[in-house]
Amino acid sequence: MQYGICNLGIVPLRLEPNDDSEMVSQVLYGEHFKVLEQRKKWSRIRIAFDNYEGWLDNKQYKEIDEKHYTFLSNSEPVLSTDLVEFVSDDSNHAIYTIPLGSCINGLHLLNHVFDGNSVNSKNEKAGLIKTAYLYLNTPYLWGGKTPFGIDCSGFTQMVYKLNGHQLLRDASQQATQGEALSFIEESEPGDLAFFDNNEGHIIHVGIILENNYIIHAHGKVRIDRIDHSGIYNIESGLHTHKLRVIKKIF
Repeated sequence: MQYGICNLGIVPLRLEPNDDSEMVSQVLYGEHFKVLEQRKKWSRIRIAFDNYEGWLDNKQYKEIDEKHYTFLSNSEPVLSTDLVEFVSDDSNHAIYTIPLGSCINGLHLLNHVFDGNSVNSKNEKAGLIKTAYLYLNTPYLWGGKTPFGIDCSGFTQMVYKLNGHQLLRDASQQATQGEALSFIEESEPGDLAFFDNNEGHIIHVGIILENNYIIHAHGKVRIDRIDHSGIYNIESGLHTHKLRVIKKIF
């Protein structure tokens, strides 16, 4: 088994091993993973944090050994908390920009230096709301996980991750976590609301706010009303998503 760590700021994770394949997620700086299959130009990986799989360009990560993979897996993630920061490589004076939520546990493996703000503790639900507002107006990007572009489940995963709590990657996967609530009135700010399509498949997720509002990624990270039917878009005057279930993760 081979192992790797992302040594660049934001790297696309592809559905298939080619550059024009769909981006299903992103690998952020410092995230580590198992290499399940390695080809000449591409590797199929499984990210340690959420077991998400996809194809990564071999030029866009650095190999590490099993000892270092185990060390990183057993360490509490230390994450950058500024929208944009940088790490430096003193050996060649190179600078690498990194986005909010980058993992800096592996700095010593990459010979990089970081002197920005970071967090490595679990926060209460109030912390979720504060973090969620950092992403407000971020444009929607399928597979995105950063303030430069994010999808609905990437948004919820990163908000929870920055507050010390683990969510899976896709909305349908996140819907398997936590405790289901019977009524919207039972929910608290920070709980997750899931929405389905006509076939009953979970296709969307957002974070409950106070007073029957929700923050979610739809076109951009935005705030809308939520009721028993689903999300009500204030601008269009229409319900845009059909509520399926509300989950309390912690």
